[in-house]
Amino acid sequence: MASETALLSRLLIRVSQLGARIFRNNVGRLQDRRGRWVQYGLCVGSSDLIGYVPVIIQPEHVGRTIAVFLAIECKSADGRLRPEQQQFLKVVQSHGGIVCVARSESDAEIALAPWLR
Repeated sequence: MASETALLSRLLIRVSQLGARIFRNNVGRLQDRRGRWVQYGLCVGSSDLIGYVPVIIQPEHVGRTIAVFLAIECKSADGRLRPEQQQFLKVVQSHGGIVCVARSESDAEIALAPWLR
C-alpha cells in the first residue's frame, strides 16, 4: 500500500503540472461520537483522484473552455481493480470523461495527452 500512496502523491503533482485540476478522493465510513455511521468520499468505487481537464471546444464553441471530468485510479504494479472501481471508470468513460488506471506518472501522461494539446 505504501507504493500506491507514494504514487498518488507523485500523480497529484504531475497531473497538476500538465494543466489538470485534481483532488484526492478518500472513500470510506466511520462512526461518529454517537455511534452513527458516516460515509465520506464521492461514492463507493470512485477513483483515488478526481478532477477535470480544461478543454477548449471547437468549432461551435470557439473560445469557450469546458471541464472534462477526470478519474484516476492509482494501483501498484500488481494491484487489481475491485469490481465497483471498474464500474465507476466505465460509467465515467461512457459519459465522455477521461479515465486512467495509473501505475506510474507516465500512465497519466499518456491518458491526458490527447486532451492537453
